[in-house]
Amino acid sequence: MTKEMITVHKFGGSCLRDSSDLERISQVIQQTNGQVILVVSALWGTTDRLLRASHEPRYAGRLVHDLEEQHLRFSPGLADSSLGILFKAVLNGIETSLVELAVKPEDHVAKNRLLAAGERLSALVVSHFLNTKGIDSHPVGAEDIGLRLNGSGKAPTVDLEASKNNLDLSALQGTPVITGWFGQGIDGELALLGRGGSDHTATAIANLVDAERVILWKDVAGVLPINPRWGIETTAIHYLGYGEAMELSRLDTPVLHPATVEPLATVGIPLEIMHLYREKEFAQTVIGPDIHEEYRVKGVGCLASVAYLSIETLSLEEQSKNLGQLLVDLSNEDITCWHLHSQPGELKLIISQHDLIRSQQIITNHFQTPDVKTYSAMISLVGNGSEQEQLTLFDEIENRWDLQLLSQSPHSLRLLVKEKDIKSMLVEMSDRFNLCNSLHQ
Repeated sequence: MTKEMITVHKFGGSCLRDSSDLERISQVIQQTNGQVILVVSALWGTTDRLLRASHEPRYAGRLVHDLEEQHLRFSPGLADSSLGILFKAVLNGIETSLVELAVKPEDHVAKNRLLAAGERLSALVVSHFLNTKGIDSHPVGAEDIGLRLNGSGKAPTVDLEASKNNLDLSALQGTPVITGWFGQGIDGELALLGRGGSDHTATAIANLVDAERVILWKDVAGVLPINPRWGIETTAIHYLGYGEAMELSRLDTPVLHPATVEPLATVGIPLEIMHLYREKEFAQTVIGPDIHEEYRVKGVGCLASVAYLSIETLSLEEQSKNLGQLLVDLSNEDITCWHLHSQPGELKLIISQHDLIRSQQIITNHFQTPDVKTYSAMISLVGNGSEQEQLTLFDEIENRWDLQLLSQSPHSLRLLVKEKDIKSMLVEMSDRFNLCNSLHQ
């Protein structure tokens, strides 16, 4: 296989709502030159149903029957096909996991196996449908081809080095349909990425097989410069550099999993985001190498209601020893550290205000009680620019919105906001930075 021959397509649950979506997916595959690798999420709504069942396994009696009917509606004939035995095995596995969870609710291995079943069923459905269209396709479990994750139970990323050493390329012949979202953890059991992690699975696979490009198929019009939850109309960003995309995904965008871009940035594989039913056959957003042209803000990431914690440390030894464990403890409690700055004698963290009490309790297990300041929001003005260009912009807007400089990088300017009316501020910023016309810039 050569780079020029391989395209990785990823289809999320929003592109797997009904059988007409499968017809569109088959058209996409038939229109792609060279070899195609698919990565799929569970069918729309399936993961949520499995998650609910994992909490109440005794009351999930009809779940297996309902899932069987749902998936057969998508791809009639699957049960009687050559993939029928695998289909039944996955359904039986769901029943087994539910029984195990009813006996031992804290059995995380059984829970992960249950949740991963959604992707396994989806891969079977998509593969069978493609076969009926004359496409030589087969389902592939991510862990079965050697995909390794950096963690046990839950994992932040794919371990590219370990995966490369274990990758079974023979399973990737024809048109493989690979399960997203999970892989083998460092303990040998299944581990799950965060929600939306199938995007990261796709880009990791692309890195491992040296693909020409990755296309993420969505039901949205690309990466928007301001999260649509604010009710502000903007148009998709036509081009983002890797660094710009990573910053925007870390802070705000619902379109990209935070780890999606990283496997591509080191090898220069472009990422395209396309709408499954958009009439025009071009990507709404392309992500590739960072380009430093005339400085402008391409997007504004915004995290509302944050707390700024300052921690004095007694010694550099204490700081080095305890910081790593502190971050692990926060992660285990599903508390995101949105910003971290460490210098001798002091640590500074940004967390969401709703996590403040729990965070303070965890921090005092390792350090002194932190000093806390609260802000309306942390924002990131995303766009490649020099330090001087960013500071010039900050000087222009600092007093207008009562901003405090937090940090700079070549791709962003992070600021703390005291302004109470965040939406009005974002509307003004959209106008000032011309974000409504970003597709045409």
